[in-house]
Amino acid sequence: MRSAFLTLIVALLLGGCAGSGNYYILSNPSQPIESGRIRTSIGVETVTVPKYLFKRDLAVEKSSNHIVFLTGAQWAEDMDEGLTRRIVTYLQRALRNPDVHAYPWGVDQQPKRIVKIAISRFIAQGNRVYLDASWSVEDTQSGHSDSHLFSTVVDIKGSGAEHIVSAMDRAFGRFEADVTRKLQ
Repeated sequence: MRSAFLTLIVALLLGGCAGSGNYYILSNPSQPIESGRIRTSIGVETVTVPKYLFKRDLAVEKSSNHIVFLTGAQWAEDMDEGLTRRIVTYLQRALRNPDVHAYPWGVDQQPKRIVKIAISRFIAQGNRVYLDASWSVEDTQSGHSDSHLFSTVVDIKGSGAEHIVSAMDRAFGRFEADVTRKLQ
C-alpha cells in the first residue's frame, strides 16, 4: 500500500515537471520565391551565436547591458544548430539546389563555396526584435572571399514569448533572403 502511494506521488511530480513551461523553435523557413538555380555545391558552417542564445530560456534585453530570461519559455533546440538547419533548408529551396550541406560535409564532398555566419545580436528589446550578423562566402577553388553585414529590426505584434519568437522568425527570414540574393 505504501509503495503504491509513493509510486503515485512520484508519477504526479514527474508528470507536473514534464508538462511545465513552453518550448519554442524557429519555424521551418517560409517558402522562398525561387531564385535562379545555382548548381555549385555550397557548405554552411555552423552558425555562431551569442552566448545568451546557448541557454535554453528565451532571453529578452531590458537595456543595453541587462538581459533577463523568461521563466517558462524555453528553446527546444540549440540555436546554433537550429539556425544552421534552417538556413540550409532555405538555400536548398530558394536556389533549387539539393547540394547545400551543413558542416561537417566530409572530405569527399568539399563544397565549392563555403558560407560562414556569425550572429552578434538576436534578441527582443521593448516591442522589437534585433538581428545583427556578419557573414562571408568563400570560393574554395579561387580562395576569394566576400564579407557582408546584415542588420534588421522587426516589430513584435503582441506580448509574450510566442510573439517574440514569431518576430524572430520574420527577422531570420529577412536574413535568409539577403544571403540568397548575395549568393547569386
